[in-house]
Amino acid sequence: MLYRLGTVIGLAATLAATAAAQVFVVGGGLARECFDEAKSGKYVFRLAEETCSRALREETMSRENRAATYVNRGVIRMREGDYENALEDYSRAVAIVPDLGAAYLNEGAAHIYQKDFDSALQPLNRAIELESTDIFAAYYNRAIARENTGDVAGAYYDFQKALELKPDWDLAERQLRRFTVEQ
Repeated sequence: MLYRLGTVIGLAATLAATAAAQVFVVGGGLARECFDEAKSGKYVFRLAEETCSRALREETMSRENRAATYVNRGVIRMREGDYENALEDYSRAVAIVPDLGAAYLNEGAAHIYQKDFDSALQPLNRAIELESTDIFAAYYNRAIARENTGDVAGAYYDFQKALELKPDWDLAERQLRRFTVEQ
């Protein structure tokens, strides 16, 4: 089979749709507030980043909540375009909880935002292997990385898988409409 792209949507539009995941924090306090802000996306960056940083400095929390708070702060930083610090947060999360799929998903997303598509593939593969909570987003992001590294067929299948895992997802549907499959 031959996979061809129809009208190509600009990279900026594709990147704007890159999916990110937050990690739920059990309990209250600053770590929970950090999660709520990362999830809502409605915050003042410096205040939200400081909330997460204070939680990491001042609160006693489980390993899982500490790793989740690093991921959540990373998501906030990534949205602001602070990719290097976001990547550092994801690395810290993985150092604490090596099987935290959301950390790998977000690491892949940060590499995509930096247009480092080759580097995005390994963490996204790991997020899929771990069956990350937002696995549909891992497939979607991997499709973006695959398409931009020349693996058009792989991208097509990953967009299909993302749509299968999250039916009626407009972002995946729009991406799939760009492809033409021929025998």
